[in-house]
Amino acid sequence: MTFSSFFQSLQPSRLLSLNLRPLCLASFTLLASCSLTEIDHSNDFENNGRDVTALKRDTLYLKESLPPGLPYPDKSFQSGLAQQIKYLNRIKDKDYLLENTQTSVADLRLVAQEIDNWLRNPTQQPKLIAHQLAGQDKRGNVQITGYYVPILPVRHQPDDVYRYPLYRKPTQRNAEGRFPSREEIDFENALAGQGLEIAYTASLVDNFFLHVQGSGVIEYENGERKLLSWGGVNGHAYRSLGKVLIEKGEIDKADISAQSIRQWLSDHPERNREILSTNPSYLFFSEGPQNPVGAANVPLTPLYSAAVDPNVIPLGSILLAQVPKLDHYGNLIGHDFRLLLAQDKGGAIKGPGHIDWYQGIGEEAHFHAGQLKHFGKVWLLLPKNPIPEKLIAK
Repeated sequence: MTFSSFFQSLQPSRLLSLNLRPLCLASFTLLASCSLTEIDHSNDFENNGRDVTALKRDTLYLKESLPPGLPYPDKSFQSGLAQQIKYLNRIKDKDYLLENTQTSVADLRLVAQEIDNWLRNPTQQPKLIAHQLAGQDKRGNVQITGYYVPILPVRHQPDDVYRYPLYRKPTQRNAEGRFPSREEIDFENALAGQGLEIAYTASLVDNFFLHVQGSGVIEYENGERKLLSWGGVNGHAYRSLGKVLIEKGEIDKADISAQSIRQWLSDHPERNREILSTNPSYLFFSEGPQNPVGAANVPLTPLYSAAVDPNVIPLGSILLAQVPKLDHYGNLIGHDFRLLLAQDKGGAIKGPGHIDWYQGIGEEAHFHAGQLKHFGKVWLLLPKNPIPEKLIAK
């Protein structure tokens, strides 16, 4: 399928277009002005993939026709879809009110079944409608970052090198009913003596990035491996280290990535406490099954699972996404269309402007995840004939 034919098939209806606010005038100066006010300046770098010519809208979702052909996934997607169906079958029926769009668990089951039937018989097109997400700028531009599951060497007991704990979630709160902040935990030993330590690493920076990823594989000195899964958070607000370093003029916004942040922290050990503590949010772990699982408690599928904000995209949804395509240096060279499974969530994934795309386990996945920070577009797939009949994006 060509990009042009795809976009032609995704043109909004005239009725919906009448309700959209006027587009910024297409001069370079005014487009730059729109860009600066519509997205955070840390994301406003050259060749970021953002479509500044797209029409602006007032609604969370915009109803569009499904394209004549969906991007056909590989077999690993079918395995992930089977897990998605299991998840949808075990949760209770309920409705989701997504601003101007209403759906339900029953609808999500129907979407999964339509996709499953199509994969078994590709000549039978699924009866679905695409609902485009408003994005960070109300023009449909969604930032797509990447995450992965690292393999981290650890020790059962602390020593002179491996002395930084990974914690289970505590049960004790302070007088205000809160858990301690990152600075209190990592630099003031606020959780010491509670028996919460799972293992010890050689680096607080490694711990921080493991928190950002939400799960990881740890490997003890005897070769034993365990999967650490998301075990809750301390309830403090998440703040992006990348944004902090850009604001302080330490890293240019065009160069920000997981790798550049890690390198900066390595080059400035005397400032690690200052910078790490600017993000008070802290993630705790649980020792889970052998395969990485997301918030939907199903195994994650590399290159098909995604972390979303469940207040915007319900867990168990199937998405059509225009994802960034990068060269080896992290430069955007185009976009690919693919189906994604909303199976995870994250503390940094808030609102309609951001999803996190799961890249897999290990160093290759780490490399690709660290480069992703670009914009694409996301469509929530819903049934053409919902169960029962509901108001859908009118």
